Parts: sequence; C-alpha cells; structure tokens
Amino acid sequence: MVGRIRVRRPSPALVVSAVALFFAIGGSAFAVGQRLGVAQPKCANGAVKGFAYVKGDPNKGIQNLPEQYISDPKVFGTSFNCSGKPVQVKRAGTVFQIRFPGTAGRLAIATGAGPDAGQFWATLLPDGSWKITRQGPVGANDLGDTASHAAFPGPRG
Repeated sequence: MVGRIRVRRPSPALVVSAVALFFAIGGSAFAVGQRLGVAQPKCANGAVKGFAYVKGDPNKGIQNLPEQYISDPKVFGTSFNCSGKPVQVKRAGTVFQIRFPGTAGRLAIATGAGPDAGQFWATLLPDGSWKITRQGPVGANDLGDTASHAAFPGPRG
C-alpha cells in the first residue's frame, strides 16, 4: 500500500503572520534599496563636519605636542574640516585641545589607539574648540602615558 501524504491547511493565524512577515521584510528591503548608492553630501546637516587622526610629531611623539595650536601636517595621520581650513591641535597640560576653524559642531567623539589607550571624552569649550581628556589605567591619566596615536573624529552639525 502506498502511503498518502496528507497536507494540512494552514491556520488563519499562520496565514496572517506569514503575510505580516512578508510585508515587514519586503518593506525593509525596499527602504534599504532606496538608500543604496546615495552618498550623503559632504558637510550636509547631520554629516561629519571634520575629523583628525592626531599621532604627534614622528620624531617627538604625541606627548610632546606644543602648548600653542599647530596645524603641521606631520602631526596628523589624516584630517578633514568642512570649512577647508586646517585642523589645529595643542597640548594643554594633561589634555589635548583640538579645533576645526570655521566649522561649528555640537558633538565630538574621541578614541585612543594602542593597548593602554584608556577612555577618551570630548568637551566643547566656549571658543568652539574641543578638550580631549583621557581616563586610563590607574596612574596613567596623563596623555603622555598613552599609546603613540589618538584619533579624534570631529564635530557633527
């Protein structure tokens, strides 16, 4: 005797949930498809307005940045400022200050690089520059104790 395979009819709940899943996935895929290949214009609202990868003078290191603003390309791995003006950085005691002349921002993110980088945070100063402070391992809060590189993605508008 040949066995018959009995096909059960799907319940109404299964049909409704399958249709909902289809529209949920299809709608998300449609929305993503609409954004693919559409680059955000540089310097548009919500775009990153500037960034800097500060690594210090190759001969002196990041610990020996001067106490006045400099924009020497050799202290930056890379940098960008929407205004087209050079990014500037200085050391102020145990913190860095970085500014993006001509570019105002409300948010900055600071990160360190290296095994003992610790945590960094950015504070907007009244003159529009950013104070970059480090909290590292116990006894290592001075930026001179950090790894040789620190990255400072810049302000967003």
